[in-house]
Amino acid sequence: VAGLLGISYIGQDSKDIPHFLGETYGKFARRLDLSFNQLRSLAGLKMFTELEELVVDNNLLGNDLQLPRLPKLHTLTLNKNQISFEKNQLSLLGNEACPNQLVSLDKDDDDYQRYRYFVLYKLPQLKFLDSRKVTKKELMEAQARGAFMKVVKPKLEAVSYSENRPLPYTPLPQGSRDARNHKGVFAKCRYIYYGKHSEGNRFIRNDQL
Repeated sequence: VAGLLGISYIGQDSKDIPHFLGETYGKFARRLDLSFNQLRSLAGLKMFTELEELVVDNNLLGNDLQLPRLPKLHTLTLNKNQISFEKNQLSLLGNEACPNQLVSLDKDDDDYQRYRYFVLYKLPQLKFLDSRKVTKKELMEAQARGAFMKVVKPKLEAVSYSENRPLPYTPLPQGSRDARNHKGVFAKCRYIYYGKHSEGNRFIRNDQL
């Protein structure tokens, strides 16, 4: 069943992902549900270049599972398969989620280490991450500060201002922005002057002291 963004191919007893699914829907499908089949491989996913969510519950996928490169994938569900994770290994090398120079030249070792801390915070049972063994010290660091290692970049919106359009901010109070309609403004000041020339002393005569 095809929707605008999601494809469901459920309970068809398929051992492989049908080629026609990729040819027909691979360029626009955002979500793909392949639950309740007999899949042993996900090689047919290579045509789903826009995929963001993949559900392959209740299949026959095992420890030899290899996931094709899916640059936009952020959610993967593998419930009730035959994955035992006896070695507790996870490798994400070559994916955008794994920040190293295989993905982008502007990434460095610090970016990669932050990624490891975040993944180990989420999956503390891992013994190997990518091609490197997880150390006890690394796991302790992940539990202590791994939750804060996910980097989120703010979305910047370009704003242009013309000469006739006022700026959205001014340090002046509302009442004093228009020179033709000037009003006095009362406000608190963080500084207090106690000298002999203060406003209070200007109106006190010597015979009143």
